[in-house]
Amino acid sequence: MAQDAGMFMVPQTVGSVLCCNCGVPMAPNAANMCVSCLRSEVDITEGLQKHVIILHCPECDSYLQPPRTWIKAQLESKDLLTFCIKKLKNLNKVRLVHAEFVWTEPHSKRIKVKLKVQKEVLNGAILEQSYVVEYVVQDHMCESCSRVQANPDQWVAAVQLRQHVAHRRTFFYLEQLILKHDAAARAIRIKQMDQGIDFFFSNRSHAVKFVEFLTKVVPVRSRHDKQLVSHDPKSNNYNYKYTFSAEICPICREDLICLPQKVAHSLGNIGPLVICTKISNSIALLDPLSLRYCFLDADQYWRTSFRSLLSSRQLVKYIVFDVELPFGEVNVGGSKYALSYVQVARESDVGRIFYIRTHLGHILKPGDQALGYDLYGANSNDIELDKYGNNFALPEAILIKKSYEEQRQRKSSKSRAWKLKSLNMEVDDSRGRTDQNKMNVEYEEFLRDLEENPELRFNISLYRNRGYQPSETTSMTDGEGVPSVPIEELLADLDLSDDVYRSDDDMNE
Repeated sequence: MAQDAGMFMVPQTVGSVLCCNCGVPMAPNAANMCVSCLRSEVDITEGLQKHVIILHCPECDSYLQPPRTWIKAQLESKDLLTFCIKKLKNLNKVRLVHAEFVWTEPHSKRIKVKLKVQKEVLNGAILEQSYVVEYVVQDHMCESCSRVQANPDQWVAAVQLRQHVAHRRTFFYLEQLILKHDAAARAIRIKQMDQGIDFFFSNRSHAVKFVEFLTKVVPVRSRHDKQLVSHDPKSNNYNYKYTFSAEICPICREDLICLPQKVAHSLGNIGPLVICTKISNSIALLDPLSLRYCFLDADQYWRTSFRSLLSSRQLVKYIVFDVELPFGEVNVGGSKYALSYVQVARESDVGRIFYIRTHLGHILKPGDQALGYDLYGANSNDIELDKYGNNFALPEAILIKKSYEEQRQRKSSKSRAWKLKSLNMEVDDSRGRTDQNKMNVEYEEFLRDLEENPELRFNISLYRNRGYQPSETTSMTDGEGVPSVPIEELLADLDLSDDVYRSDDDMNE
């Protein structure tokens, strides 16, 4: 009988009671009052701040956290919301449930935050109430911006970033990484120099932090020095100017490298001819003849530094006549390679056909064009290559990537549906128009690399080009096979002048 009784459960129902003030049926609570009567009797927001004044630096877009800390935050960001909530006093008397921004005009110098709080009132009843806090924004320059405005050339620390190569493709990629991570936000001035960029900071710690960022994204070696500017013997105060010299390794993506014997031995006898497939805080190397790969960190490289045998500026166009079935595949950092034998000939000398091995067997087919290094006709004076002597036979050519130039020429629309942001840099015009034209060509090559290599654009932000209008004369077959950036990877470029916000009334309609 006990087991039978345990099998049945009696449903419990919660009865309703009448409010002691208005007599409306309601669920029972400790105060025996409905929510409307409770709010008329008790205001849990009494004593809480409804109006707050905050100081904002218009130059660096930061807010003052007393006594001297400046917090950088964008409008309607999580950082700004946290800052606004921390500015409220006596908020610990209630329990904060929810907080959100209420839209205001960006130029109104007003920030409104809607808060929802709870508090125990009248014999243990829990009352929830919402209210709006208005923040009045007053412009006030921070100390660093005040010094810059007083003397724009006044800097405390400078970072001189250099790479001794014949192109700026590495700096184009590094610029996008700096923008994505906002690494140069504290820089008071950025100047483009020959073979590099100079960054100027008003504080030494900002320069140190920037150098630490560089070591995490590219293989660099750095050194620093300081120069005495002034000295006050009475207060024993010294003013220095600090200079940080950061050098990026001269190895770039798509470079052909002949590894020194010592380095090749330490990497498991790879190579000795390898291709640089990726540059991050380490160098990714791939043997195109065996699909063996390895990673070389910055310390290993600078310990026994070496240079490229051939760079991307020496690529030659080849025509592919025949491709055999791939017999080896490997996945390196998300990129797929397949080993295969192909028959190719230089575009300038079609009569001479080469039968070579390549790591691009998965994307090449007869009739394609490819870019590679001509080792058959190259006159190399590399010391490391001479050390191997007759023990190593050079292949006639090494293909680097598939070429889409012919398909791009058939494509009538030159504009792109995406765009990149750029740093606010001072450009030195002393080198003339020739250097600018060269830079434009290199930048176009960088944009094409982004379209062709999904792994390369993985760590950077691409934005939708609102001014993009496809040409009406472009047919569906023009540029067929040309790689492009999927629309899913593009970000919307935020513009506060756009009508992208709606009021609460619009949301309810």
